[in-house]
Amino acid sequence: MRVRPLLALTAAGAALVAVAPQAGAASAQAAPLPTCRPSAVEVGARADAREKTVVRITVTNKGRHTCAVDRLPTVTFGELDGAAQHVPPGESGPYRLETGETAYATVRTVGAPGDEVRRVGGVTVAGDPSHHGRTFSARELGAGRYVEVWEPVSSWWKGSARAADAAVGVGRG
Repeated sequence: MRVRPLLALTAAGAALVAVAPQAGAASAQAAPLPTCRPSAVEVGARADAREKTVVRITVTNKGRHTCAVDRLPTVTFGELDGAAQHVPPGESGPYRLETGETAYATVRTVGAPGDEVRRVGGVTVAGDPSHHGRTFSARELGAGRYVEVWEPVSSWWKGSARAADAAVGVGRG
């Protein structure tokens, strides 16, 4: 007769144990990282010395705390509508930047040699779409008097310049 109460107690105990990890997991989830403040990040951009239609961009966390930018950099061209498309296409999401860490992206401003082009005086780069970004003149980029643009593509933020180059099919010769 004592077996039944023991079985009932064992079943109740097992039910509690089965529920406990789920409750603990929900409370153990980390809070989402805050978006980096515009004042906490430094954006850089430079045209390739040999191939002016390749621009390498960076974002560096100069703040005192780890934060996030969007994993898809925002790159716009002068007064033209639209922004560089991302390779591969993807959705927005956080890209974690530790204090002092730099992320890299590569932009091809012209899809293929011989393509029709538009000429603009500069490029604006933002680490996150919520930031106004920084505008770099063609001369600041090292691209000459203007930047040629036609069907531009950009990598996602990457941990190295080499990985960013590879993402858009650019070699570092």
